[in-house]
Amino acid sequence: MSFISSVSRRHRPAFVVFSLAACLLLAVASSASAATLSGSGALTTDYVWRGTTQTQGDPAVQAGFRAAAENGLYGSIWGSNVEFAPETKASSELDFAVGWSGNLAQDWALDVNLTHYRYPSTTVDLNWTEAIGTLTWKQNYWAQLGYSNDALATDEAGAYAQVGAKLPLSEQVRLEAAAGYYWLDDAYDDSYAHAQLGAVWAFKAPFELRLTAHATDSSAKALFPGLAGSRVEAALQASF
Repeated sequence: MSFISSVSRRHRPAFVVFSLAACLLLAVASSASAATLSGSGALTTDYVWRGTTQTQGDPAVQAGFRAAAENGLYGSIWGSNVEFAPETKASSELDFAVGWSGNLAQDWALDVNLTHYRYPSTTVDLNWTEAIGTLTWKQNYWAQLGYSNDALATDEAGAYAQVGAKLPLSEQVRLEAAAGYYWLDDAYDDSYAHAQLGAVWAFKAPFELRLTAHATDSSAKALFPGLAGSRVEAALQASF
């Protein structure tokens, strides 16, 4: 029996992501002179993902790193503290992504990746993987689609769509707005919509201050009681 055939269906997405990550790192290493390393960090009053808090409204510390080759292939890792239901004992999240990004035309860019969401401290299996594609126009407008056959670790399919825009007001200040819809009928017999509006002040490179207001519809509140609804988060963030 081959190793891959001995991996359960539930764990194959993670195996695929890690295998792709290894291949990508080899590709980046082979062109080390052209590789680009970047990172980000944030201190936020709340970790809000697709309209719902991942920390029960508490603060979060977040950091990420990315290695990209000249041909557009990249791998990244991002982490944050989380707080789910007490019985899960979830306290941390690590997102591993492998993908490709590049320009399609003068004003158009595309990013496609596999993202694996991993929760190493849990006593239950909350890990899952999603394919995500993002189309960007003039670096300020985007449309995103995501799909997983194991959405939110439910063993059921789910799809997510988002449109958004960055609206510069000056060299240092911009508005950011986005609206999304999450199809979760197979997993929860319901779906939900959310929206967000934020202001970002790039007061001193590479640091920025961000204030974001989030809102969800009533379906989100029913699906995730106490985690969805209206909330505001503030963050100090930096990219390097």
